[in-house]
Amino acid sequence: MGRVTVPRRILRLRQGTPSHRPDALAAEEPMEIRVGGRPLTVTMRTPGSDFDLAAGFLVSEGVLHAADHLAGIRYCAGATADGGNTYNVVDVVLAAGVPAPDASLERNFYTTSSCGLCGKASLDAVRTTAPWSVAEDGLRVTPELLSALPDRLRAAQKVFDSTGGLHAAGLFDAEGRLLCLREDVGRHNAVDKVVGHALREGLLPARGTVLMVSGRASFELVQKAVMAGIPMLAAVSAPSSLAADLAEESGLTLVGFLRGDSMNVYTRTDRIDTAREEVAREENA
Repeated sequence: MGRVTVPRRILRLRQGTPSHRPDALAAEEPMEIRVGGRPLTVTMRTPGSDFDLAAGFLVSEGVLHAADHLAGIRYCAGATADGGNTYNVVDVVLAAGVPAPDASLERNFYTTSSCGLCGKASLDAVRTTAPWSVAEDGLRVTPELLSALPDRLRAAQKVFDSTGGLHAAGLFDAEGRLLCLREDVGRHNAVDKVVGHALREGLLPARGTVLMVSGRASFELVQKAVMAGIPMLAAVSAPSSLAADLAEESGLTLVGFLRGDSMNVYTRTDRIDTAREEVAREENA
């Protein structure tokens, strides 16, 4: 299995004073995803939760919607010339009757850890039709609950402490309980790992949940949340304009700049219960 961290000896300078010391870097390795033995895509990821990553990617692409759509996932032996196993090639077996990915998806696009599916030619190609709607989800949360999520996400990160170089995604329920956390060098990979876990545990659609991410909120992350039936996406940094447009179009609540007790709510603001704040303002008036 691939390593999550890789040791490296570095020169460290502090106030002009040099020292040599060991350091730990977040591992980044390519992983090829196959479906029924046919290559589909390659992504750069941090090894770990690879089966969740593959399953979550296929949820985002509209191939998988439920746990029983998945017959199995395995690492491919014979991935090297001498028949060895690199643990960097994963083959997904679909259940009987589940359609294979559309031929248009079987392209040799390259998924980077920073920008997602760069091979998508247009916005229309990215807008995959979700099997369910998040618009009618009755989730409501308080600002206090949302304010607590970044610290809960950070406290649950294990590899970040040693590398400082990983993104995190966490799925929380309406009471703020952490259901799943995954780390990766790629923001979209971390989310795919969370979604894949939810699929394999039979939790999709993930009604009444909040997806918390450690970076910014891109169009692709909104799409992944919608495809998983998650009604709220919260990020510690900014959303993009396309992310806000897709969130509004889909009925997803999009929260950005979630830091301390401050946040911006861009869409579906009705899911944020501000009654307590309004009462407090009236009492202090």
